[in-house]
Amino acid sequence: MTEPKFDLGRVVATPAALAAIREAGQAAGDLLGRHRAGDWGDLNADDARLNDDALADGGRLLSAYRLRTGTKLWVITEAVGDDDRRPSTCLLLPDEY
Repeated sequence: MTEPKFDLGRVVATPAALAAIREAGQAAGDLLGRHRAGDWGDLNADDARLNDDALADGGRLLSAYRLRTGTKLWVITEAVGDDDRRPSTCLLLPDEY
């Protein structure tokens, strides 16, 4: 198992994202594990590089995954706050952003 690269903070999800994950027969924990390990999913090289930079500078992190049903799902972890922690991670559909 790959070591986590950052803490997720409080994990939340939209009802639509949870329904899409359930419909695909997948587990939110698997997607969160990929995200936390630095597997950014279906991002282009520039966006993946921005995430790699954000690991160092505390910026926001975004992963994009295609579920088995073809639905696209985003996982967004907020930037590090004044307390040097990332407050939260949200699973959502792109059109909910």
